[in-house]
Amino acid sequence: MVSVDGDAVGVGCVRTDVGEWEREPGPSDSLRTFGAVVQALREHSGLSRTEFGDRVRYSKHTVESVELGRRMPDEAFVERGEEATGNTGALRKAARHLTRGEAGLAAWFRRWARLEREALSLCTYECRLVPGLLQSEAYARAVFEGTIPLHTDEHLEAQLSVRMERQTMLRDRPTVPFSFIVEEHVFRRRFGDVAAMRELYDHVLERSAPRNVTLQVVPLDAGLHACLDGPVQVLETLEGRRLGYSEGQQNGRLISDRKEVSLVCQRYETLRSQALNPVDSRALLERLRGEL
Repeated sequence: MVSVDGDAVGVGCVRTDVGEWEREPGPSDSLRTFGAVVQALREHSGLSRTEFGDRVRYSKHTVESVELGRRMPDEAFVERGEEATGNTGALRKAARHLTRGEAGLAAWFRRWARLEREALSLCTYECRLVPGLLQSEAYARAVFEGTIPLHTDEHLEAQLSVRMERQTMLRDRPTVPFSFIVEEHVFRRRFGDVAAMRELYDHVLERSAPRNVTLQVVPLDAGLHACLDGPVQVLETLEGRRLGYSEGQQNGRLISDRKEVSLVCQRYETLRSQALNPVDSRALLERLRGEL
């Protein structure tokens, strides 16, 4: 697919140049930023790490780990930290931008994952796997277990945790339209036993049931179509800017050039008209489940 061009791109209220898009972020960027806020507020309040730890009911070492970006703070830490530093609201606001389990995301996917959380809409076409936002836990685990090189159990669990947490977007953002177009053969590919396949179909049907989620299946007899270059996603930012994302072997690429994004959108809309409508798509999944 295409590379990122020289246009600046918007992320929330922040404008980022092309160099920022191409450079992979460190695995603990959001944690380090939050930790710096904690340290600044603690020092402004005249508290040592030990004193602050006493007030938030965590050890000095835990406070140090949070401030250095090594540990994800829980809700209790944030709330007690607010009380200890004057209830400014800074910690609560900063905590909203933390990326949980970011180390469980592929480096090239992190920026897109951040954009997803603020997108006004998200469209996804998949021809390889069930989209991550629709995968059952057993399916996601099977995907991660089959990757090469093999991952440690700890890394696999981190990846699984992040993937399942991403799915909460479908529930927590009920006014954001999520559109999925998936090839039929993706749902026919077997994994695990019959129970695991039934669970997958049930999970996809459940995740795609809300009014803001649309799932369309491209039937096997649909023939060749305009999206054969591979899987792609398109989202709309808070500023109304459309961005695309494509992924291949060990890499992913953000598409920001307006002409290229427009082309991807045209392909997606054309395929939408060729795929089964949402009602027939659900009926197909239910039929596949019944054939097990």
